[in-house]
Amino acid sequence: MNVVSGCVIGLLLFAADPADELRFESALLTLIEHAEVSASDTGLLSLVAAKEGETVAEGKPLGGIDDRDAKLVLARTETELKIAQSIVDNDIKLRFAKLTGAVANSELQRAIDSNVQLPKSVSKTEIERLKLLAEKASLEIQQAEIEQQQAVLSLRIKQQEFDRATLALDRRTIKAPFSGMVVQWKKHRGEWVEAGTPVLRLIQLNRLRAEAFVASQKLPADLVGRSVTLVANPTGKRPIKCMGTLVFVSPELDPVNGQVRIWAEIENEDLSLRPGQTGTLSIGAAAAKTTTAAKPQ
Repeated sequence: MNVVSGCVIGLLLFAADPADELRFESALLTLIEHAEVSASDTGLLSLVAAKEGETVAEGKPLGGIDDRDAKLVLARTETELKIAQSIVDNDIKLRFAKLTGAVANSELQRAIDSNVQLPKSVSKTEIERLKLLAEKASLEIQQAEIEQQQAVLSLRIKQQEFDRATLALDRRTIKAPFSGMVVQWKKHRGEWVEAGTPVLRLIQLNRLRAEAFVASQKLPADLVGRSVTLVANPTGKRPIKCMGTLVFVSPELDPVNGQVRIWAEIENEDLSLRPGQTGTLSIGAAAAKTTTAAKPQ
């Protein structure tokens, strides 16, 4: 008997079922994760980075839409972002306004102090002029602060434009939404694709679903979570035995035959099983419950 990645290949003998063990002779293996991977943007398919039959990791670039224009837009927004950042960092106008205000207030205060010591040493007209200059300096400080705030807001807008351009460039790369095998390219390099157009088909084979139907009157209440064993018999090959867990019991009852659909997730790390195969699905007995007898008084 050979053991390969959790599956056993060889001669399999079954003992009699326990009272609450279930067995289904024609469980169907289907895919758990599969996708028609689409393009997120419109353009020319310029890159095919994975071959049919190749296993890829989640997030791996599989193909790409012509991105020359998107790169130019990104470069422009990056330059605009740097300019906006330099404006925010440049506080010369605000610092100059504050210095001017300090000088104006100092001159006004000296004139006021002079009139206190020597009445009428500074004319009323001069005092009014100095007050006007101090008020002007105060307004210039406020204006510089407002412009600084506007520069910060402008920087945020430029950052958002840069992020949007980055996203637009990233959307031109077709990535694997999950780990799996590329089984078909629906578009070829040099062809035009529209956003939302399926470009390739990706399937996951290391975990499969074994589906079966059980009569509702034979359905235990604690079926979910039990361990399962799937035995497949490929034509001309030795039986394959894999383990898994029952994860779903449909809440819907078939009104014609009174059956309920169930499925288990089967580990298929060595890819010995294929979707579309059928096999015998055995659902293990529920864990035994232990009770503690009361001690005699």
